[in-house]
Amino acid sequence: MTEDKRPDYYEILQISQNAEPDTIGRVFRLFAQRFHPDNQQTGDASKFRLIHEAYSALSDPVTRAQYDISYQQRRQDRWRLVESRKPADSNFDLEAITRLTVLEVLYTQRRAEPGTLGVYQSELETLTGRTREHLEFTIWYLTQKGLILRSDSSRLNITADGVDHLEKYYQDAPKRLTEQTVHA
Repeated sequence: MTEDKRPDYYEILQISQNAEPDTIGRVFRLFAQRFHPDNQQTGDASKFRLIHEAYSALSDPVTRAQYDISYQQRRQDRWRLVESRKPADSNFDLEAITRLTVLEVLYTQRRAEPGTLGVYQSELETLTGRTREHLEFTIWYLTQKGLILRSDSSRLNITADGVDHLEKYYQDAPKRLTEQTVHA
């Protein structure tokens, strides 16, 4: 797997980057039991392989140190990428655009695959080009407004109010563009 496509092992094991080796081992054993293919109720071979890969990388001190170097570099690159996109006039504009983008992604996913259970935040990061840190506020806001929901499995879904909000924005958008052109 290439460095830029390597999964976030800390996210997979749902642990902090500062987690102690004992914690990594305990969390791995818990997930391994749950997702082992022999488990009739919750077994998932692909998830088990991913958890084992994360554990293998983070439990060995040398491998973990190498992973942490690339992990920190990716995090810095993601912040730099987002910061370079920031409009000069205001963070408010960027946040408004991010909210609409999140709603558009969830709307499109819901229309294309109505039977799916939603989108994980990590998928949303990839689809919007925004980092987890930058999406936290956006997701909090949209959830508080009732425009999106987080399911029991942590997947994000657009609500009916979210669909109405997005459609209303697009109905009003041509008017706003015309008004801005007239006033400019």
